[in-house]
Amino acid sequence: MNHLWTDTGYISINHVGEQLCGDRVEIIGDNENSVTLVLADGLGSGVKANILSTLTSKIICTMMANNMPIEECVDTIVKTLPVCQIRKVAYSTFTIIRVTDNSIAEIIQFDNPNVILLRNGKSVDYPITSRVIEGKTILETKIPLQLHDVFIAMSDGAIYAGVGKSMNFGWQRENIIEYIERLYEDSLSAKMISSLIVDECNRLYEGEPGDDTTVAAIRIRERAPVNLLFGPPADPKDCSKMMTLFFSKEGKRIICGGTTSKIAADYLHENIETSIEYGTDSDIPPIAHIKGVDLVTEGVITMSKVVQYAKTFVEGSDLSNMWSLQTDGASLIAQMLFEYATDVNFFVGKAINPAHQNPDLPITFGIKIRLVEELTEYLKKMGKQIKVSYF
Repeated sequence: MNHLWTDTGYISINHVGEQLCGDRVEIIGDNENSVTLVLADGLGSGVKANILSTLTSKIICTMMANNMPIEECVDTIVKTLPVCQIRKVAYSTFTIIRVTDNSIAEIIQFDNPNVILLRNGKSVDYPITSRVIEGKTILETKIPLQLHDVFIAMSDGAIYAGVGKSMNFGWQRENIIEYIERLYEDSLSAKMISSLIVDECNRLYEGEPGDDTTVAAIRIRERAPVNLLFGPPADPKDCSKMMTLFFSKEGKRIICGGTTSKIAADYLHENIETSIEYGTDSDIPPIAHIKGVDLVTEGVITMSKVVQYAKTFVEGSDLSNMWSLQTDGASLIAQMLFEYATDVNFFVGKAINPAHQNPDLPITFGIKIRLVEELTEYLKKMGKQIKVSYF
């Protein structure tokens, strides 16, 4: 198992008054061997820009996925996309970042703001060679990677943030660098880094972006497995098998559900210390503590909330990421799964909880499975490796 992992994430805000974003990010690959991220910015905003950027990013990703040489991809795009007669510019600009074996990065840039490379949290210059393909200047870079390297790509909405509002010339690339260097920590995920920058752009635009604004990031990090146990097994005889497997896995451990935590505590010959304090979200039942387990929470209510957080996180519809600041069970699970984990292993028990069989409580075993299925879908979209085992 490769001990390094390519973490990707992005977030966009639309031009004020537009339903669709004129920027588009496509990511293909498995984050383990190679991953390609394309950020395309269509000319103008709205429907037309959205179609052009979608076309650009899809063509590049599809060709690169089929191992076509980069020249051919760029050549195809350059020949496919029309040039605007009035402004004499191509209808879409793009940035391609391709990471192979978590060890080499290739960057190809056409007319977007230059990619920022953070190494040990500080911006560093990287070699750029330029060449002309079909009359268009393409910038190319190939560099060996180090752990914690972060690449930040953006559409020009980011560097024009605040033009004529809070700033005369907008937020320049060097201002973005200063801003992110100040906030940088090794533990920040690619998505969080993107969110921080876009959030600040939105503030400079005073909540009314004058352009589609997108930031995408790629971060080289160490693999971090998290194991989550949810619900007792269908057959009580399988308890010890389920526990043995769960506790033999490397990585952090989360246990959800009262009965489940009792089984785990018995298996470990430890006590459950229940906390009476509610976290920052009082709708979520309090957490508990078992020696040897990183986090112990209630089951269905907590997990439903985690799924809700995952949905808004993946859709990029909520810039506040409230869970990242809160201390309740659901927020703590979200922090571990969305930010910390690269691999998530679910151990799901199929026992039917007698407490849920009351006809007045419309919770059946099915809800547990559905929560896990929904959550795994969102986690896959975040680029995590997922494995689910049922007992």
